[in-house]
Amino acid sequence: MNIQLFYRSKCFDSKKAERWFKERGIRLQRIDLDFKGMSRGELESVARAVGSVEALINPKAKKEDVLLLKYLDGDGARLEKLLENPALIKSPIVRNGRQATAGYYPEVWKGWE
Repeated sequence: MNIQLFYRSKCFDSKKAERWFKERGIRLQRIDLDFKGMSRGELESVARAVGSVEALINPKAKKEDVLLLKYLDGDGARLEKLLENPALIKSPIVRNGRQATAGYYPEVWKGWE
């Protein structure tokens, strides 16, 4: 199992996710969304795995920025905006190969073990 955890240092769900994997002795690669971000290919892959670009949008982000995303034309434009401003990406994002989750979903991660 090759787990990647895209996290924010101040995100409570990110800390819970990291603790969940550590308690089970599962090694993971940590990537700080605010510092490093995600590549376009990674973001597209995660969007396919979670079902839509809307599932990647952080509902706790600034209201003005989230509202702007709704008015952008098409998923390509929304992905570009998410790449420009990683604070709009929901965290944590946990990847296991082609599978991924956006948010805290231990019930899904159990199936990966």
